[in-house]
Amino acid sequence: MSHGQIDDIIKGCKDGRVRDQERLYNLFAREMYGVCLYYTKDRTEAEDLLHDGFMKIFSNISSYRYQGSFEGWVRRIMINTALEKFRREKHLHPLTDLEDKEEELLGEDIVNNMSAGDLVSMIQALSPKYRLVFNLFAIEGYSHKEISTMLGITEGTSKSNLARARAILQRNVKKYFYTSYRRTP
Repeated sequence: MSHGQIDDIIKGCKDGRVRDQERLYNLFAREMYGVCLYYTKDRTEAEDLLHDGFMKIFSNISSYRYQGSFEGWVRRIMINTALEKFRREKHLHPLTDLEDKEEELLGEDIVNNMSAGDLVSMIQALSPKYRLVFNLFAIEGYSHKEISTMLGITEGTSKSNLARARAILQRNVKKYFYTSYRRTP
């Protein structure tokens, strides 16, 4: 779809045309659902987050000023919707016992043999506070300073939550590898 066509859809959404809202949803829903999966524990929760995010997009589309990527604007709304949900549910509590040790990295060959669905499932299985920090840092590329500001936690807590999320993921990947590929005598 051309840039001009997307601009026409955005204008139609700003004018409240349901047909253009449907077109916008169809254009971005699949990719944004993938984003939502990273921030939720299951598909149902991801669908709810996607719905809430699109409701915010439609109600705030008049604030889009055609600066930067529209897709980036949509993605930020989805991420902010996830952040609001976790704040509302009070999943973000700073840890008192900080652990700054980095875990050893897994060999790329183990991860390369896993399906994307298996990796997403492992991320979804993380506790909400670990999943959120992991996604913001590893998937979205935010710094610990940015994450601490976004979540109202210290940089140390962000680092600790990331280290713990990585440790859990590494343990689960190793477990997956040994149960899936290890040959029994």
